[in-house]
Amino acid sequence: MTVHADLAMVNLDSSDPAAHAAFYSRALGWEVTHSQAEYAMISADGTSIGFGLVAGYAPPAWPDETAGKRYHLDLYVDDVTVAEKELLAAGATKPDFQPGGERWTVLLDPIGQPFCICPRPQG
Repeated sequence: MTVHADLAMVNLDSSDPAAHAAFYSRALGWEVTHSQAEYAMISADGTSIGFGLVAGYAPPAWPDETAGKRYHLDLYVDDVTVAEKELLAAGATKPDFQPGGERWTVLLDPIGQPFCICPRPQG
């Protein structure tokens, strides 16, 4: 194959794009570069994540393996305990089911979409 594509950005479905972007802006330390009720975006170092309004959006049930899981983000953090506390204060919730043991922690963002915080690799 000779075609080489570059990832322009990731767009995520959302029930509340502005709040969704504000949460991940805080979690990642990225700038909110656009924020309206229908669409919001965060960016850093030439990479962007967009959040688009989808009427009737419902997040997947966690940990229901029969539900349609759409995506999840893995975020590296220096200290999982500190990051968890800060993300919970920012509006995340922590489900009871935690399959990662000490390798990662599953949280749900403010609209209920799962994401993981993982210890940053050393070395």
